Amino acid sequence: MSLVGFAVAGGRSQRMGRDKALLPWGETDLLGHALARLRAISDDVRILCGPEPRYADRGFPVLPDRIEDAGPIAGLLAGLESAPGRPGLFLAVDLPLVPTSLLLHLASVAPGFDAVVPFSPRGTEPLCAVYGQGCLAPIRRRVAAGERAMTSFWPDVRVREVGPDELASFGEGATVFQNVNTPPEYASADARRH
Repeated sequence: MSLVGFAVAGGRSQRMGRDKALLPWGETDLLGHALARLRAISDDVRILCGPEPRYADRGFPVLPDRIEDAGPIAGLLAGLESAPGRPGLFLAVDLPLVPTSLLLHLASVAPGFDAVVPFSPRGTEPLCAVYGQGCLAPIRRRVAAGERAMTSFWPDVRVREVGPDELASFGEGATVFQNVNTPPEYASADARRH
């Protein structure tokens, strides 16, 4: 399957106090780490940068949101609109412990579904997921109706859940999907990396 990789880097990083995407991670930063994992799966990788164009220095296409103040669903919409006829693998920069093997698995089970989404012990993981073009019209309808939740359009599409049992072979769920939103969470994730 020819899919496009999208590094989701459009957040405001308010709880972190500085741009999460630029936090050091190994030899790079969180954005560079997300881009490297996506490049392992697709030769077409793009950056969803939020409302303002940023990160053009990375050498990847940068896609600003076309809808103001809509949150991550605006990035999802921008990504799918930029890749007519192709599904996208979306990975948030603040999920640095998601292994490439899991991303490959999500892509491998996508045929026949409009969305493939992990369901970890903490709940759905909509920013580590595959979304197909079948999601586009439902997303547009929900956004036009003022709905902003990443799950708002799911009743209108074929969602393939990747549950805890299936995820277990890729690592402990709470660790794999540890979100880096605050300085203590960043420190904890960085410690687990070693």
